[in-house]
Amino acid sequence: MPDFRLAPHRFLNTILNVSSDEAKAIVSSNLTENVVFDVAYPVNRLEGREGILEGFYGPLKNALSNVQRRDEIFIGGPNRRSPGGHWVSSVCHYVGNFDAPLFGVQPSGQLAFLRAGEFYRVEPDGRISEAKIIVDLLDLMRQSGRFPLPKMLGTEMLFPGPATHDGVLPEGQADGEKTLDLCEAMLADLKAFDPENFTSKGQTGDEGYWHDDMLWYGPGGIGSNYRWSGFEKDHRASFLTAFPDRVGGNHYCRVGDGNFAAVSGWPSMTMTHQGDYLGVAATNKPLTLRVMDFYRCADRKIMENWVLLDYLDLFQQMGVDLIAEHAEMGN
Repeated sequence: MPDFRLAPHRFLNTILNVSSDEAKAIVSSNLTENVVFDVAYPVNRLEGREGILEGFYGPLKNALSNVQRRDEIFIGGPNRRSPGGHWVSSVCHYVGNFDAPLFGVQPSGQLAFLRAGEFYRVEPDGRISEAKIIVDLLDLMRQSGRFPLPKMLGTEMLFPGPATHDGVLPEGQADGEKTLDLCEAMLADLKAFDPENFTSKGQTGDEGYWHDDMLWYGPGGIGSNYRWSGFEKDHRASFLTAFPDRVGGNHYCRVGDGNFAAVSGWPSMTMTHQGDYLGVAATNKPLTLRVMDFYRCADRKIMENWVLLDYLDLFQQMGVDLIAEHAEMGN
């Protein structure tokens, strides 16, 4: 049986490196006529092949000179959630010299690594009909030297690939369904927490879901951290203090592939802004959050977790225009 992951992988690693005329032909062969891309704020929804070329790929090529795509994870499988179908998902960087503005983010004139999380629905004929993409524009602002939020809670760093170096089109690994089972069980128990210490049952320890030496790679605004204690200190405590009623797991896609799994919701979380968060005073507004999580597991433990959050959209809902604040920092 042909590997349905191969055609979208080849397309995504070709489209940025061809002429405009070639791009139109490649898009026609690899995207359905009524394709829809939902991209992080401020891009949001793009419809049709031409709209995607002009609204996503064109700006990337214009802003990041000689841009290339570097995949860290590229997996695929049947989607457990509605609307079903087969999906591929990836963690990648768009790499180039940041020479022109991108979606309102001002350029640095230097090398930039724009991280992204991506989910694509692949039809039986191999063409992509739907996509959800979070590009971490907040981290790109940091790289340009104009970061509009307080210092990150965790460590600022480039997203690494898996420690096992086998995240791109993995083969010969464990059953992806079992990997996804583990991650789904963890997510179910993560919903409830102790407000005194922010712990949730079953997450750590000999019988817990997470390995003692877990690594959590967070997006711009949060940063990355090590072990459960670092995760609580550098992310979870501040997040749950600000959004104590958050409810997550509203996912349109959950896939497992070997030792890897990926889940995403658009939005995934609903919550109320009840406490100060990253310099923004509580607004008591109802909010939603677009989320992507990618996992590597081994020996029935979660070893690594890559997280993409659409924070520009979240802060816009709180009444804060991070793009405008970023731009003003250069004036």
